[in-house]
Amino acid sequence: MNYVLPLAELIEQFRKLPGVGAKSAQRLAFQLLSWSKEDIKKFAEALLKASTDINYCPACFNFSSGQDLCGICSNPKRQKKTICIVAGIKDLSALERTLEFKGLYHVLHGLISPMDGISPENLKIKELVQRLSTQEEQVEEIILALSPSTEGEATTLYLTRLLKPLVGKVTRLAFGLSVGADIEQTDELTLARALEGRRDC
Repeated sequence: MNYVLPLAELIEQFRKLPGVGAKSAQRLAFQLLSWSKEDIKKFAEALLKASTDINYCPACFNFSSGQDLCGICSNPKRQKKTICIVAGIKDLSALERTLEFKGLYHVLHGLISPMDGISPENLKIKELVQRLSTQEEQVEEIILALSPSTEGEATTLYLTRLLKPLVGKVTRLAFGLSVGADIEQTDELTLARALEGRRDC
């Protein structure tokens, strides 16, 4: 259909979201336009505020407000001797929902994938090594919580070789996960068991 230009542009913006096709984008746009002008304004302000106020934690690269440490890194009750490495923030959130892990995290923001042009230099690996050398408390264990995909396995192998000389213990999740599964879509019970049953690399 031919929509008025502002509506067509709104639909096009919604289509940029992952998993949103033409019909879903149209439905979202129509839903938004059914709101009151005040609610639309609040929605727009929240979106703008998020884009300007949310940054990455300077320690672990989780989402953080302003330039401060994230809520996990700044929590004095977290065990600083264990760091769990994840590919993305959604994986971190999935592990946090299990309520099993009490240590810190490090978010790589991707996985090694030569086919896609993603090398170790494109990930937050250099920052991890620097963090291990400057953190006040000695890290005793690194947990590699990466998906069991080809890219995840390549990243696990690379990090194992890199980190074993630096940290006493490098473990990985004991996957009760099917090969090719994404951590972010795995239920809490399976993730909790995988954390409990982690093994040496």
